[in-house]
Amino acid sequence: MVPADRLLAFAAVSFLLIVVPGPSVLFVVGRALAQGRRAALITVVGNTLGAYALVVAVAFGVGAVVERSILLFTLLKLAGAAYLVFLGVKAWRERGSLRAAIGGAGAGAARGGLRTFGEGFAVGVTNPKTIVFFAAVLPQFVDRGRGHVPAQMLLLGLVFNLIAVASDMAWGLVAATAREWFARSPQRLSLVGGVGGLAMIGLGVTVAATGRKD
Repeated sequence: MVPADRLLAFAAVSFLLIVVPGPSVLFVVGRALAQGRRAALITVVGNTLGAYALVVAVAFGVGAVVERSILLFTLLKLAGAAYLVFLGVKAWRERGSLRAAIGGAGAGAARGGLRTFGEGFAVGVTNPKTIVFFAAVLPQFVDRGRGHVPAQMLLLGLVFNLIAVASDMAWGLVAATAREWFARSPQRLSLVGGVGGLAMIGLGVTVAATGRKD
C-alpha cells in the first residue's frame, strides 16, 4: 500500500499538472466544439483509459523503455501528433454537416460513439506529456520497501486519472455548453466546428514541435 503522505503528495503534483491545459484537455475541448457534449464525454472516457494504459505499461516496465529511448519516444510522439492533425482536418471538412449529425441516432450513433472512444484512447495513449510524467515522476512516489511496486504504481495512476477525468469532463461540458449557443444558427455551428478542427490541427503541430531536447 502506498503511504498516505506519498499518496497525497502525488495527488497534489498530479493536480498541478492536470490543471495546466495540455494535449488531452485541448483535444477534449476541440472535440466538444466540433461534435458536442456526448462526443466530448466519450472522448474523456477513451482518453482516460488510454492514459491508464500508460500507467500499466510503466508499472510493468514498458514505459521506462519508451522514456529512455529517444527514437521510440519520438516515433510515438509523432504518431500521436499526426493522428491529432488527421482528426482536426476531418472535423474541419465535416463542419458543414454538423446540424445533420446532431439529429443522428440509433446504430449510426452507436458506431460513432465507438469510433469517438477509440480516437480518445489513441490520443491518451500517445500523449507525450503523460508518458514523461508516468515514466519519470510516478515511480518516485513508490515506497519500494513496502513491496508490491506494480500495485502501488497502479494505485497512483488511478488517483491521477480520477483527477484528470473530473477536470477533462468539466472542460468538455463548458465547451459543449458554449457550442449549444452556436447551434442555434447553422452558420455559427459551422464556424465553431471549424474552430474545433483547427484547434486539433494546431495541437497536433504543437505536440510534434515540442518535447524532449535530448
